[in-house]
Amino acid sequence: MTLTTPPETALAGRREWTALGVLMLPLLLVSMDVSVLYFAIPSISADLRPGATEQLWILDMYGFVLAGLLITMGALGDRIGRRRLLLFGAGLFGAASLAAAYAHSPGTLIAARALLGVAGACLMPSTLALIRTLFRDEAQRAKAVTTWTAVMAGGISLGPVVSGALVEHFWWGSVFLLNLPAMLLLLLLGPVLLPGSRGPGAPGRFDWPSALLSLAALLPLIHGIKELAKEGAGPLPLLTITAGLLVSVVFLRRQARLAEPMVDLVLLRTRAFGGSVLANLLAMLATVGFAVFVTQYLQSVLGRSPFEAALLSLVPSAGVMVAAPLGAALARRFDRAYVMAGGFLLSAGGFASLTLLGPATPLWALLTAATVYASGLVSAMTLANESALGAAPPERAGAAAAVLESGTELGGSLGMALLGSIGAAVYTDAMPASAPAAARETLGGALTTPGPVLDAARAAFTDALNWAAGGAALVMLCATALCVCVLRRRRRTQAPASYATSA
Repeated sequence: MTLTTPPETALAGRREWTALGVLMLPLLLVSMDVSVLYFAIPSISADLRPGATEQLWILDMYGFVLAGLLITMGALGDRIGRRRLLLFGAGLFGAASLAAAYAHSPGTLIAARALLGVAGACLMPSTLALIRTLFRDEAQRAKAVTTWTAVMAGGISLGPVVSGALVEHFWWGSVFLLNLPAMLLLLLLGPVLLPGSRGPGAPGRFDWPSALLSLAALLPLIHGIKELAKEGAGPLPLLTITAGLLVSVVFLRRQARLAEPMVDLVLLRTRAFGGSVLANLLAMLATVGFAVFVTQYLQSVLGRSPFEAALLSLVPSAGVMVAAPLGAALARRFDRAYVMAGGFLLSAGGFASLTLLGPATPLWALLTAATVYASGLVSAMTLANESALGAAPPERAGAAAAVLESGTELGGSLGMALLGSIGAAVYTDAMPASAPAAARETLGGALTTPGPVLDAARAAFTDALNWAAGGAALVMLCATALCVCVLRRRRRTQAPASYATSA
């Protein structure tokens, strides 16, 4: 059945909030699948014996395909209906999870991970776009988006913990079978609770050349940035990034000429939407770019096991659970731009405190600083998501959500490249010239060399973390300035006047 689209000011009731709970199931699992293989990969390697390249693709294929198809699937959902696309994605996600769980070769597992990426691209923008349809009241929509952001962030954090617990008691395929009950529940309840969300103002035909161009732009761009983070400024990553940027120009020029574009450049140029997308990108740059330093510090400097490190990484979630609703409540009383700026400023303070971290610093100090910066970041990201979603007309909510999430993926890749490069340069410079080559390249290469070399490597990595934290703090200050200069006096996000807001 299809629900009648309510007026923009209508309050959501029990049905809509129940529907939100149903939407959180795929979101949680899609976000978990980004990190769920972290502890399962040793078991997969022992069982399937993939080569080095195959192992890399097993880990990266899901996020790679997901990022490349977000814009395409968001625009497609606006045209065929987000509920229809969501249910198709749920069915595909379940089937691909089953195939991944029982894969008997590296190639089969890589192919299954690619299908999971396609399904994830169907699910993620649809969940956020359906929130725009279900919750027309601004205050209620803010609470719903707060829940969406918290579940997405929580899923990424829970992935390693869940995979570690499952692999400890079952075989590695169990991390994929976890998806099946949730997807089955979505397929059963979705048609009853979720609106069709394709109103009379929905965009026209789907432009396949634009879909191919967006894929040809995003895939090499994100892949090149990731390779830049891993291999440094070599000719191949730079060539790949350049190719992605050139195709992006072609894609944007085509969007400017189309009557029914896949990415609405008019919307992208508005402060409420474009500024929020950029703020979200900067937030993910700092979050993802710095996360690897915390994980390595816990394991390789403090000597915690991977599973202990994963559990400790959940500690900041306690602060996030308080800060995100508090930020949403403050945004109803004050200009949301200043509340977002306050969140980014708080996170800058958390990162800045980590510039003083040393090998002998107590664990509680690290966790406290991580809680501070995570709380500020998620509060600001929640408001950025809600502001961008509220700025989009309901009939284009899928495309708007996809652009927002594509910026998130791009920000994460940029964070690994920029902060990772800063850390690598500081680490190499701090290591003594007499250390073995492997130890001078990475901390992992020094773990097999105990004694003074390992002590020097741990001190050098701590220096690298300090500098990366400083870089993240600087990014947060830039995000603070962006909010104050671009988004202020934009408390109530509205679509441009040229849009018809009927759904």
